Amino acid sequence: MKVFLLVLVILIIDQASKIYIKTNFYYHEMVPIFGLDWAYLHFVENNGAAFGLSLGGEWGKLALTTFRIVTVCILAYFINMLIKRRESMGMIMALSLVFAGAIGNIIDSVFYGVIFSESGFSPEGVAIFMPPDGGYSSLFHGKVVDMFYFPMIDTYWPDWVPVIGGNSFQFFRPVFNVADSSIFVGMVILLIFYRDFFSGGQQKGKEQDDKDKKEATEDIVLQSEPR
Repeated sequence: MKVFLLVLVILIIDQASKIYIKTNFYYHEMVPIFGLDWAYLHFVENNGAAFGLSLGGEWGKLALTTFRIVTVCILAYFINMLIKRRESMGMIMALSLVFAGAIGNIIDSVFYGVIFSESGFSPEGVAIFMPPDGGYSSLFHGKVVDMFYFPMIDTYWPDWVPVIGGNSFQFFRPVFNVADSSIFVGMVILLIFYRDFFSGGQQKGKEQDDKDKKEATEDIVLQSEPR
C-alpha cells in the first residue's frame, strides 16, 4: 500500500504540473520562482530523455518509449519480488521513486501528442487540451514536458583554462520535471545506501550459503565417525 500511494502521489504531482505548464505557458516562456534570479519555470519539451536530453528522429523517439515501457515492466516485477521477500522498505521505496518517474515520462511520450495541440512561441500559441482538430502528433510520439530551470551559476571559464577558457559556464543547465527529480532521488538513495545489494550483496549471500552448506556437511561427517 505504501508503494502504491508513493507512486500515485508522484504521478499526480508530475502530471498536474505538466498539464498546467502545457496549457498556460507558451513555448520557452520563463517565469521566476518567488522572484529569484536563479530559479525559473521554463517551458520546454523534449523527445523523452531525462533532464531535457533528446534522441534524434522518430525512430529514436519510438525506441526510447518502447525501451522505457519494457524497463518499467521489469522494474515492477523486481519491486514486487522484493516486497514478497520482505527486503528493506527503504530500498523498495527508492526503486518505487524510479518507477514512478519513469511512468510519469512515459505518459507524456505515449499520450501527449494525441491530447494536446502544438505549443507556439507566443502567448497566442498556448496549447489546448483535447483540441477539436486533433493533437500535434500520434500515439507514442508525444514530447515530454519540462519546466524547472535552476541556473544557479552563470559565468565564464577563466581565460587561462586550456581549451574551454573564455567559454560560458552554467550550473545547472538542464531543464527537468517532477518525474526526472523522482528518478534522480531514487537512484541517489540506491547508490548511497543500497549499493552493496546490487553489487556485492547477492555474492555475499551466495558465499554465506556455501559456508553454511560446508559447515553442515562437516557436522554430518563428524557425527558419522565412530567414537
